[in-house]
Amino acid sequence: MPKADINKAGWETSDFPILCENCLGDNAYIRMSKQEFGKECGSCTRPFTVFRWNPGNGARFKSTVVCQTCAKVKNVCQTCLLDLEYGLPTQVRDTALGVKGDAPSSEINREYYAQNMEAKARRFVGPLRAGRGADGAGKEMLKKLARQAPYYKRNAPQICSFFVKGQCTRGAECPYRHELPEKTELSNQKLQDRYHGRDDPVAHKILIQHAADAGLAPPEDTSVTAFMLASLPPTSQDAILFALRQAVPKLKDDDLRGVVYVEKSNCAFINFKTRAAAEEHVKALARGLEIGGKTVGLRWARARPKKTPAAAPKADSTTPEPRPEAVEA
Repeated sequence: MPKADINKAGWETSDFPILCENCLGDNAYIRMSKQEFGKECGSCTRPFTVFRWNPGNGARFKSTVVCQTCAKVKNVCQTCLLDLEYGLPTQVRDTALGVKGDAPSSEINREYYAQNMEAKARRFVGPLRAGRGADGAGKEMLKKLARQAPYYKRNAPQICSFFVKGQCTRGAECPYRHELPEKTELSNQKLQDRYHGRDDPVAHKILIQHAADAGLAPPEDTSVTAFMLASLPPTSQDAILFALRQAVPKLKDDDLRGVVYVEKSNCAFINFKTRAAAEEHVKALARGLEIGGKTVGLRWARARPKKTPAAAPKADSTTPEPRPEAVEA
């Protein structure tokens, strides 16, 4: 039955939020406050039902920041925007599963896209996009990176701004943390970047560490811009290129120089045009490539040996020195 106000047709109402275990906290008797159309969604800007609660003793109050439709599209928590199954940022999950997000990031068509996805959610129960048709290598990578135990430290109170200025007079009664903030690469985190999986500093740190653990730490020689695949099953150059584009959906034609398949040695080389492009895509290549039903690992190729100039022949004592030619005055 349509709603009375046509302007509210796209507004969301819900009875309970979609949350992860960490955001719910360790309090078994949690109490929530509910406010219909409390604020606009951080992704699609539509008004939605806002929930607010205290996760536990000594924790700060938390609230939902995106609507349930946007949370179902990405299969994320409505508060921390981390994946509900693995507890990882969406950029890590999409990189491991080879998923390219199609949700509009600009203000144009965001509300229209959300309303269409809400109509699909009524006919389908569960996540709408994430994890469909993923290969085994990507899921194994996510299992290794997933946090096994709850991490309630994220619910800690914010740092007291008056304490940083040296003006807090509450002492032990202050509900905020009395600590000095540390400026790190994780200090600047944005909601839109976390949700859409782009330029997320937390995801970047996780992927770089995983690539290093997989033996893909960038070599010191900056001239190396290629990767090597060894012990390949019977395949072709087109099959390797197809597997590469499946594993790295964000790969651009301007970044790739080409793929060379050496059939006699059962190996191949993936050449990038620049070192920056190679280091950017190594995060997705750390899980390996699915070629012929087998997961093939990669490693950085070796630099080509520099050609040394030919040494001049030594003068022989038996060979007479050439006489200088006469020059006409």
